[in-house]
Amino acid sequence: MMISKRSFCLSAAAGAFLLAAGSASAPAQTLRNVTFVQPSPSAINSFPVYVAMGEGYFKDEGINMRVESVNGSGAVIQAMASGQAQFGRPGPGPVLSARARGVDVVFLYNMMVKSSFGIVVKDGDSFKSPTDLKGKVIGVGTADGAEVSFARGVLSSLGMEEKRDYTFLTVGDGGMATAAFTRDDISAYAASTADAAILSHRGIKLRDITPVEFVTFFGNGFAVMQETIDKDPKLVEGFGRAVVRAQEFAVDPANREKVLAHLKAGMPQESEDKAFANALFEQVLAKTMRVDQSKGWGYQNPKDWEAWHVSLVETGSLKQPMPDLEKAYTNAFVEVWNK
Repeated sequence: MMISKRSFCLSAAAGAFLLAAGSASAPAQTLRNVTFVQPSPSAINSFPVYVAMGEGYFKDEGINMRVESVNGSGAVIQAMASGQAQFGRPGPGPVLSARARGVDVVFLYNMMVKSSFGIVVKDGDSFKSPTDLKGKVIGVGTADGAEVSFARGVLSSLGMEEKRDYTFLTVGDGGMATAAFTRDDISAYAASTADAAILSHRGIKLRDITPVEFVTFFGNGFAVMQETIDKDPKLVEGFGRAVVRAQEFAVDPANREKVLAHLKAGMPQESEDKAFANALFEQVLAKTMRVDQSKGWGYQNPKDWEAWHVSLVETGSLKQPMPDLEKAYTNAFVEVWNK
């Protein structure tokens, strides 16, 4: 599987940052080329990576980071499994599905601590609850994305079965999703934080009808292959340490202009409207804030993983319970990242 040419990689931008940060009198540092792959071209949704590049945090860890974009979490995992990328940002549902197929991918860092997804409808429509969507078509961005697992879990908890009570339709995101709503091809959409912001910005006023108990289902985070953990733990330590520094930098309101500049360098089209980019960043940042302040950035609560696991089994996304759920994620590096 080749990584999508639709990617918005930052090789040139990263090189510029590295040159600017270098000193004429200091010896050149040998940097290791590392690739990070994300499930969409959005820089804002992967903001810690772009901020870490822009601020030189990866360079401090001996890493020359390159970003590639593909279409959905499934493709992210394929890129890592095939050796085309060392790190990625998939969702928990696709990670567990991949592990059930024998792919030894490990969720490394819980970035989107709060749910990145919701089931949204047009504000003027009569739907009040997901149960009102019986017999309706629900739009999704990709056929195997994390938003599909999330929406299926919500609907299953309400006794609804796919194809019997509702249908998923892959309509894409952004303008394509807007058009699907406008044409009434879909009655609802399984939306990420970014999707909802984009749809609203394009004139589709939305209302979230997701049950409150599903808000705590965490979203996409950083993942790696178990082989990388075993053979190159120092690389994993360096990656996570740079990401934590970037998160802390981004949280400080005094750094907002620098953060937005780094994100614009990564994906200029996303930041053409600065006000929208800032608003979207605020929404994404809020999803990353730690629920338990006593835990470090990236910490993963085993109870949250069990909730995802149960939901995926109940919906049929997993054919049977996994006997080794604890191998799907690790907190082994959280302490060293947060020192």
